[in-house]
Amino acid sequence: MEKIKITQVRSLIKRPKRQKDTIKALGLGRINKSVSHKATPQILGMVNKVSHLVVTENI
Repeated sequence: MEKIKITQVRSLIKRPKRQKDTIKALGLGRINKSVSHKATPQILGMVNKVSHLVVTENI
């Protein structure tokens, strides 16, 4: 399975609770923090919901 690297690039200030919870579930929470996950449909769906806050790259 392919892996993706997710980096948070925008702040969570004044964001809805659902977006904050999604970022926390991905393992992020600070600007410029990066995590890597397997590219499962669940992870890709979460990344799609907060795509305006994160940057992704294939590993």
